[in-house]
Amino acid sequence: MDFRDYSFHCFFITFYFLCSHILSVSAVNVPSSNVSTPFNISSFPSGFMFGASSSAYQYEGAAKEDGKGQSIWDTFAHKYSGKISDNSNGDLANDFYHRYKEDVKLMEFIRLNAFRFSISWTRILPQGKLSQGVNKEGITFYNSLINELLSKGIQPFATIYHWDLPQALEDEYGGFLSPRVVDDFKDFAEVCFKEFGDRVKYWSTMNEPYIFIVNGYDSGAMAPGRCSSWMNNDCPVGNSATEPYIVAHIMLLCHAQTVKLYRQKYKLHQKGEIGIALVSH
Repeated sequence: MDFRDYSFHCFFITFYFLCSHILSVSAVNVPSSNVSTPFNISSFPSGFMFGASSSAYQYEGAAKEDGKGQSIWDTFAHKYSGKISDNSNGDLANDFYHRYKEDVKLMEFIRLNAFRFSISWTRILPQGKLSQGVNKEGITFYNSLINELLSKGIQPFATIYHWDLPQALEDEYGGFLSPRVVDDFKDFAEVCFKEFGDRVKYWSTMNEPYIFIVNGYDSGAMAPGRCSSWMNNDCPVGNSATEPYIVAHIMLLCHAQTVKLYRQKYKLHQKGEIGIALVSH
């Protein structure tokens, strides 16, 4: 068994026993009059979803395969490997791109009925722009994943942006430091709605923008590695302390324009929901 097998199986085994422990403790603490009532997954309300989640860069691997372009995380993990505790990168990751069917079987085995994944911007639009072409092999991969999930009774939850901005857009106009990114973000989202929205009914525009902003533009701990030099002496790319606020404003515009697009053009016939994934604090 290679490390990827070990880490992935350990994740699911830990998840399974954690859930079992929670349920068994809850059963012990119920009033004595109810001890005979079993407490298990069927005790939850109809429609309650048990799920797991992932993000494209951390999970898929296949970083340079089948027409995928490079993202800011591809660049960051190689250029500033010391920023990552074990100097690793996402070139292989969990190799989900090649082994997703095995992983979906594991999800089915532990009775998950939801799986949240992110769609790699550069696997769909290698240069970040719709005008520069759609990668059909990327479309095929996500269609296959979605169909595999649904065949096992697992509801797909798709995140449009999980921190992997195309490097081409970072180079061209500074990525989220420029309002030009709003139209490119919306174009990418619309490709996703068109290609996958007939089956994906739950959308997040972006994952935890707070974490992306603070670590990407203030501390420099994450891609694209920009930081306020007054805060961090080990600063890959020194910048103004106003940058996190600029990025936050532009990300909100991306979210708003994407939600508006979905609700006006796709929601009525696709019958899905759209929101944003926020870190709780």
